[in-house]
Amino acid sequence: MTSRRDFLGASATAAAAVTLFGRTADASTTSPADDPPAIAALKSLRDKATPISVAERQARIERARELMRANAMNALMLTGGTSLDYFTGMRWGLSERLLAVVIPVRGNAFLVTPKFEEARALEQARTGPLGAATEVLAWEEDESPYALVASGLRNRGIATGTVGVEETVRWQFSDGVKQALPQMSLVSGTPVSAGCRMVKDAHEIALMRLAARVTLTAYEAAWKSLREGMTQGEFSALVSRAHTKLGFDGGAGVQVGQYSALPHGSVTPQVIREGSILLMDGGCKVEGYSSDISRTFVMGKPTQKMKDVFEIVHRAQTVALKTARPGLACGEVDAAARKVIVDAGYGPGYRYFSHRVGHGLGMDGHEWPYLVKGNKLPMKPHMTFSDEPGIYIPGEFGLRLEDDLHILDDGAELFTPQSTSLEKPF
Repeated sequence: MTSRRDFLGASATAAAAVTLFGRTADASTTSPADDPPAIAALKSLRDKATPISVAERQARIERARELMRANAMNALMLTGGTSLDYFTGMRWGLSERLLAVVIPVRGNAFLVTPKFEEARALEQARTGPLGAATEVLAWEEDESPYALVASGLRNRGIATGTVGVEETVRWQFSDGVKQALPQMSLVSGTPVSAGCRMVKDAHEIALMRLAARVTLTAYEAAWKSLREGMTQGEFSALVSRAHTKLGFDGGAGVQVGQYSALPHGSVTPQVIREGSILLMDGGCKVEGYSSDISRTFVMGKPTQKMKDVFEIVHRAQTVALKTARPGLACGEVDAAARKVIVDAGYGPGYRYFSHRVGHGLGMDGHEWPYLVKGNKLPMKPHMTFSDEPGIYIPGEFGLRLEDDLHILDDGAELFTPQSTSLEKPF
């Protein structure tokens, strides 16, 4: 799913090219000898991360089958992406060639792969829940992979019915399968994939909590290393380097001064001066699970207006935290935070607070469900979201505070402490 950092990767300056939870272009030019003291002092937290086990993934497949039955699906088709990783442990990109795992409601899953990729695909598939007995249907370059999907289903007694297609599967793949299975219906597989992934288990929560800890620690080390005259790309490189020292790939987009009023940034080169306001937004992944944190701060002394806006946004973030609880509609969290901002004079609607208050968070930086007006889906214990209100004043500055929100049995918590001020954000 396209996320905010995917967008930043396309729109930030060339000096600060940021990929999803990845490194900046400048980061590759730094070495340990160049590390400022605050970054040099960091120690790796890699040993704190425990990978997801084969047994855990097998349980996920069984849960998917329960949801298939509940939604009258006979099978679920996955291609490269986070859902494939979630269920099988396979980490596979997307190309014009179809690699798919099809999970039937009964019987063993099977793998369809380009023939020349067979060994590489099996290397991953057979170490996961698909196991050593994985059936592989391999196609040569002049053959149809869709005929193999159809054959695999028929071999499992599925000749009619419904196939759920995971939402990120390319149209050309789903259309190809539809042409090969004209007697079957293809429907959205989101009730299954999101149905499994929206509510996290204890292991997933622990990985996300660690990811948040890593990112906030990296941010603080970079902030302590900030110097006047740096470009936003140079500061971004410090964030990436700090994540690396902590044992993980991570990074942040950084916007300075008036460009912080653009929630997803600007291509304009920016230099940090005394009195500059900076908005940093990024995260990392720990065993596939994301953090997503924003901090806004000032180099030097903030203006009174900046302080006032900070207090409003801080109050809105706190209200969102205190409002969120199981059983409450997702949209009500947005409404509560937005009311704080509008009542303070920064309204109406989306005028200054131009985006939803939060999004689901997990293996994708942005995933289901969304804390947005009109979303009536009730929150459940162990759903995870961003909590990120902001105020963006065109031509002046923008201010966003973002932490990762965990729904508890009787309320909610943040994985990280809230920012306390523009001068001391950590």
